[in-house]
Amino acid sequence: MSLLTELKRRNVFRVAVAYTVIAWVLAQVADLAFDTFGTPDWVGKTVLFLLALGFPLAVVFAWAFELTPEGIKKEKDVDRSQSVTPQTGRKLDRLIIGVLVVAIGLLLVDRFVPQERESVPVVQSNGEVVTDQSVAVLPFVAMSSGPDDEYFADGLTEEILNSLARLPELLVTARTSAFAFKNTDVSVPEIARQLGVAHIVEGSVRRSGEQLRITAQLIRARDGFHLWSETYDRSSADSFGVQGEIAGKVAAALDVVLDQEELARMRTSGLRNPEAFIAYQKGAEAAAQAHEDRPGQNEKLLIANQFLEQVIALEPDFSAAYFNHGDYYMHLVISARELGRTDEETALAMKLAHRDFENAARTAASEGERLNAALEQALISGNWRRMPELLSAAMRSSDCINPGWWGAVPTILDPSDESLAFWQRIRECDPLNYYAWVNVARAQNGLSKFQAAIDTSLAGLDVAFHRQIAEQLITAYHAAGNMAAASAASQRYIEDEGRRLHHRMWFAAGAGDAVEARALRDEIMEKHGAMSIGLADYAILGERSRANQMAAEQDAWPLGFLLFLDDMAVCNCGAPFDLEVTPNFARLIDEASLPWPPPSPIDWPLKGW
Repeated sequence: MSLLTELKRRNVFRVAVAYTVIAWVLAQVADLAFDTFGTPDWVGKTVLFLLALGFPLAVVFAWAFELTPEGIKKEKDVDRSQSVTPQTGRKLDRLIIGVLVVAIGLLLVDRFVPQERESVPVVQSNGEVVTDQSVAVLPFVAMSSGPDDEYFADGLTEEILNSLARLPELLVTARTSAFAFKNTDVSVPEIARQLGVAHIVEGSVRRSGEQLRITAQLIRARDGFHLWSETYDRSSADSFGVQGEIAGKVAAALDVVLDQEELARMRTSGLRNPEAFIAYQKGAEAAAQAHEDRPGQNEKLLIANQFLEQVIALEPDFSAAYFNHGDYYMHLVISARELGRTDEETALAMKLAHRDFENAARTAASEGERLNAALEQALISGNWRRMPELLSAAMRSSDCINPGWWGAVPTILDPSDESLAFWQRIRECDPLNYYAWVNVARAQNGLSKFQAAIDTSLAGLDVAFHRQIAEQLITAYHAAGNMAAASAASQRYIEDEGRRLHHRMWFAAGAGDAVEARALRDEIMEKHGAMSIGLADYAILGERSRANQMAAEQDAWPLGFLLFLDDMAVCNCGAPFDLEVTPNFARLIDEASLPWPPPSPIDWPLKGW
């Protein structure tokens, strides 16, 4: 008897088919149940593994055993004349047909019947329901453990995000906020609520040599429904093709109609080299660490620049690499006196910063990128004639701009409804970026909208805690005359004892108590050194000549005007010095047609000008 005939007689083929169909139905039911109850992914994977493991066991069992009226017996122990395998085969046929009907029913229901799911709209912290055409791309999970695999996954994530950001119809959360949820266990609905989006893209990357397996899915946040998912098997060199394809599928799922120009723009945006992916992510990580930790900042920025230079060598038309590279030279210039740099070294750093921002503007992939770089170059040029035109264009832009040093200019020197609306748009697309919250509250304080500034600061401290947000809250309470709340906020949110001591000095000055304010000034200098009292402090205390002396010295420094912006942001006192003692800064104010003095949210009775 042939093997094939014997396999048929023992119903091995029927058992294999029956097991496959039943296992498929069980897998679908399990997937639905697990999705409903939020079961961890490993449970579903375990079920699939067990079902797959059961297949060979079922086939071996069908070959070696037979189901008889007396029970299960070994096949070799059954008299062929008494075998009931034909009857068992007919029962298996009926079982297979029945299960196939169920399977087809499941497929039809999934395809044509609308799914009734609990629908909970995504609501932002301000109570507004988010737009349906909004999405955040969370950092893809690196499923392999190579030394650079995580950086590669981050790079792929950022490129998908950048591709989607090219579409004006979509609100796309910026990198700063999306990457805040890296390696966290926060649920999709909660992430969507914090980011103010209706949809989330998540996925994973597994590398094996030059081969990649990339999975991606688009999730509707209000009910957890997967609108789209796909797996790609590609080479590392073809990863840029995947990012554009994923972005296109996401856009289509969100009913964004893409024309050929938009598709081409998405496919050609961002980096094209896997090594550049990795180097840029390493540079971004080093730069973020440098800005979080003041000690050794320039050294960390230098490390970041070494990675950025690798990116520029591989991708010479990548604007973001030039822009971030220029930030290091800005820091060198500002800290030149502190570091004892020569005039020649400082001039070279200025020249290199100009070069980087010029290249960033030249290679910009969007109007927002170009304006950001052009404004940074105009800021440091010593020629502010172009500033009004560029600022106005930036304010009108719908791009999610991440402003550089220039971002504080409109909110400090000339707060307006336009500058407030600009920073509110930045906060909308980058809601966990503390600097956006700072500037929204700063503009509100400058416009004397103190209760709005209080509400903004409290909301910002909840989602993007930072000392600078707390400073705006304290300013708003102080300006509104609620000194008890200002003092309580200082105690609650400010950890640095020296900073709290400064606040006590300011509160005394605001109350017109010159004796107490100056006694606190002396205490600060005794504890923390004479340099701990700055130009803004002397202005608040009404020591005009000393403030003017410091301002005149600072005016002669390279980029000294950036320090003036910081002084004005600290004191909230309008003009902390007389403009005529700072001819270089006065010329910039005149060229940019900026009003002088800037608004003073707080009334300082000791300051007589």
